[in-house]
Amino acid sequence: MKDLSVAIIGAGNIGTAIASGLAESGRVKAGNITLSRRRTGLLQKMAERGFKVENDNRAAAKRSRVVIVAVEPQKIDGVLKEIAPELRLPGHILISVVTGITAARLARLAGPKVPVIRAMPNTAIAAREAMTCIAPGNAGDEAVEIARTIFDAVGKTIVISEEQMNAATALGACGVAFFLRAIRAASQGGIEIGFSADEALAIAAQTARGAATLLLSAGNHPEHEIDRVTTPRGCTIAGLNQMEHEGFSSAMIRGITASAERASKLHTGTEGERQGAASSKR
Repeated sequence: MKDLSVAIIGAGNIGTAIASGLAESGRVKAGNITLSRRRTGLLQKMAERGFKVENDNRAAAKRSRVVIVAVEPQKIDGVLKEIAPELRLPGHILISVVTGITAARLARLAGPKVPVIRAMPNTAIAAREAMTCIAPGNAGDEAVEIARTIFDAVGKTIVISEEQMNAATALGACGVAFFLRAIRAASQGGIEIGFSADEALAIAAQTARGAATLLLSAGNHPEHEIDRVTTPRGCTIAGLNQMEHEGFSSAMIRGITASAERASKLHTGTEGERQGAASSKR
């Protein structure tokens, strides 16, 4: 795996976070990772750390087995048409972290013989704590395992069907903001009961981290861990019940479903607008 060559096309925040995570984990050497973007000056610090820096997307793709595309959705067509001639060699794998671009569309642009995988990480990738959902597209088991190895270097992965990608956007990607808002609310409550703003945020954030770690390490259901901290007529159950009276769980559920619905419309619109434009020319 250390000898795997990786190109990241559109090396912005997500792309450089992936590169850093791979190198720091020891899974891929920095010298085997090529970062490509037009303004290479923004990648100077990455170059100083040993990463290859390139402003030629085709050259980056040509020298790499795995090509990760991390550009804005409106640029995906042009980028894939540009690098497609270099994706003809056996073993090439294309991974897209571009929101809303279907595997079928990626395959049409890259070429039908290129294994295509969609990946949906979240912004916790910067702390190597991302939750990345992977949809195989037309890729086989070997390519999917390579994709998992890459994203396991920056957090956790789960393989899902492409039909679940909108749901992954809502629960995994948007979900970071939902939990951050919950931590913010907890810290505001902490201020009201006597802590300074810094103290309240530190306590709330670490408590949230501890709660998540309990679930991930033990594999227990949240209610099991809740039962361990609640006692009859205790302060915990009093607080929980008050939150539920105010609609805490309902609000979170409704927020996630609203985000999924919006994601579905946005993604359908992106593909539908192109199909509609094509139909109008017939």
